[in-house]
Amino acid sequence: MAKRGRILVINPNSNETVTEGLRQTLAPLAFTEGPEILCETLREGPAGIETQEHVESVALPLRRRIESANDVDAFVIACYSDPGLHVAREGTQSLVFGIAECGVLTALTRADRFGVIAIKSRSIPRHIRYLRQMGMMDRLAGERPLEMSVAESASGEGTLHRMIAVGRDLRDEDRAGAIVMGCAGMARHRRPLEDALGIPVIDPTQAAVAMAIGTLAAR
Repeated sequence: MAKRGRILVINPNSNETVTEGLRQTLAPLAFTEGPEILCETLREGPAGIETQEHVESVALPLRRRIESANDVDAFVIACYSDPGLHVAREGTQSLVFGIAECGVLTALTRADRFGVIAIKSRSIPRHIRYLRQMGMMDRLAGERPLEMSVAESASGEGTLHRMIAVGRDLRDEDRAGAIVMGCAGMARHRRPLEDALGIPVIDPTQAAVAMAIGTLAAR
């Protein structure tokens, strides 16, 4: 039986290690009769999307890539800032999912209040602005940073140990009932982090792809 559609997951930074991590973490979502799941790196992107300038710089390249992909049924923008989400949606009749939006909505199905692990302190005001726009501030328990770069969060030594420490603070001090990983580069650490914390941990890219699969199946 033919696969039902194609999902393209775009890593908006130029770090192929992050993209490979996405391929590994999304592999369990693939099944014989399901849509094909492809991951690619946006070559024009910065090494890591860590500032508002980085976010704005990839919006139009993402739009152009999405406009040019005529054989894709759903796109996932794999960056927790959801860069270019709305302008990308204007450029295609296919589905476009942002991982922050999907990760937060998934967390709300698992707990009353959620916490977010950010890569750096300077990421948090940007994330808070987005949550405010989504009307989710009353469900946010807290957001705490790793103080690592995107590259470090993807492959650096000690990343999981630091994530566990921050996750415990969100759970015990902020009373978060679920944790959202606030960077696509953290994807490979979801299961061991959840095992260590004993509460749901949401990988937002998995959440977005799961929503894409469900939406395509319902069409």
